[in-house]
Amino acid sequence: MVDVARYFLSFTCDQSCGKCTFCRVGIRRMLDILDKICSGKATMEDIGKLEELAIHVKKASMCGLRKTAPNPVLTTLKYFRHEYEEHVKGVCKTGTCKDMIQYTVTDECVGCTKCAKACPVEAIPYTPYEVHTIETEKCVLCGLCIDECSFNAISKKLVKEIVIPNEPVCEKAGI
Repeated sequence: MVDVARYFLSFTCDQSCGKCTFCRVGIRRMLDILDKICSGKATMEDIGKLEELAIHVKKASMCGLRKTAPNPVLTTLKYFRHEYEEHVKGVCKTGTCKDMIQYTVTDECVGCTKCAKACPVEAIPYTPYEVHTIETEKCVLCGLCIDECSFNAISKKLVKEIVIPNEPVCEKAGI
């Protein structure tokens, strides 16, 4: 939901006429904070700043369109605050925030090289009949390798693991 809020806010930011400062600067600043949250570099204080700024933009903007621009942020904060908090901790469960995921090749790989051919940045070395690897520093996370793989051998992995508090390890492992 964090990425959904960012998507709608980026649209309204592009549509700003610039007449009122709260709209012109406020929405841009909100988008900057959302980008920071989606990159995993934010703090809990940034969530509070985002919410406060959204309320002020909504109250002070001159036109009806801009008064509704902060609504996706305010609504997702109200109903999905835990997702914002997870992002601050560096976890994006949906795998949509590129700074918080990486692609890995599983043992299902047969070395067909389809993924290597599809990769626009050559992050997957062309090694026929061998299990492929992905050079994460080169990978731009475009997803073309996943789309091309016929063996479901490429998966998205969270960079940080999700820790569920107060749950015994045995139950998590299904034991």
